[in-house]
Amino acid sequence: MRTLCASTLIGEFFVIGFAGLVAMKSDGLSATTVWAVCGVGMLLSVLLCGMLSRPGGVQLGWALQIALVVSGFVVPMMFFLGAVFAGLWWASVHYGRKIDEAKARWAAQASSEPDAA
Repeated sequence: MRTLCASTLIGEFFVIGFAGLVAMKSDGLSATTVWAVCGVGMLLSVLLCGMLSRPGGVQLGWALQIALVVSGFVVPMMFFLGAVFAGLWWASVHYGRKIDEAKARWAAQASSEPDAA
């Protein structure tokens, strides 16, 4: 699960950065505000890569997904991109857990089989 989720988070790192570039064109926001918010989001996406195996890591990932969708109020395209990444996050968590379970079953099965040699 960690590999799939980390891949999604790294993709979000770049999307948040590009959204910051688009948000800078907004008249109502200062560059400091845009980069403070985007910087926190980008930092969180990278830090979450290392926190995925810890309790609450996946839930923080969901919070980041919600924040991406909500950022659509500043950059309207983020409604779409946030929804796409939320779907990718769901798939990464869902299928990543299934893969981890299958790997654990295969490892348990391999360790319980007697050696053929």
